[in-house]
Amino acid sequence: MTMTWEELGWERVAAGVGRVRLPGWDCTAGLVVGAGAVLMVDAGSGLAEGVRLRTQAEELTGARVTHLALTHPHFDHVFGAAAFAGAEVYGAVGMDTVPAEELRADAVRNGLDEATATEAADTLVAPRHLVSGEWTLDLGGSRQVLLANVGPAHTAHDLVVLVPGSPEVVFCGDLVEESGEPQAGPDAVPSHWPAALDRLLALGGEDALYVPGHGAVVDAAFVRRQRDALAARFGVSH
Repeated sequence: MTMTWEELGWERVAAGVGRVRLPGWDCTAGLVVGAGAVLMVDAGSGLAEGVRLRTQAEELTGARVTHLALTHPHFDHVFGAAAFAGAEVYGAVGMDTVPAEELRADAVRNGLDEATATEAADTLVAPRHLVSGEWTLDLGGSRQVLLANVGPAHTAHDLVVLVPGSPEVVFCGDLVEESGEPQAGPDAVPSHWPAALDRLLALGGEDALYVPGHGAVVDAAFVRRQRDALAARFGVSH
């Protein structure tokens, strides 16, 4: 017997589409359910968290996760990837070149337990499918999902996931953050970030629900305000 989204602490965003805010870094993981195929968006910050996500996905859907999309190469989004054995893993082109040791060091700097970080880095799964433009996944039952490489911006390898429907749902990764100011670390490309959000808005449209990498679900107006704030912050012309 499958569980409901609410029983497992997930938020149902649209029919067959949900997300959960993970403890620690308030990082979002998403789930898209098709007919015989299940897509997870991001994998959490360690193997144990990845296992919990996989187990919850199976409880929600009665099926295993068949596809995993990683929105960008930061530890809180990718360190649980090894828990999804057998899943087809997708990421932006070049994501497979980011050194695992770099992610491990960043995780420890940000407070992840060193043993957890080392275990995750040692078992890190690189995407098998690298997206340079757009890639359509057929999850069955008329459920198609678009993966779009809209970066560089928050990192050099930013991927978004668009789920058509009513409403359309867009998993933004950390291109959009609601619970704090967007983070621009040493791997960010600030000069391209506003253009990436323009692309995101063009793909999603005015009526879509936008799921940030951190924080509550937002609308197009919020994304546009964040885009303008980033342009002002980094001195990028409109």
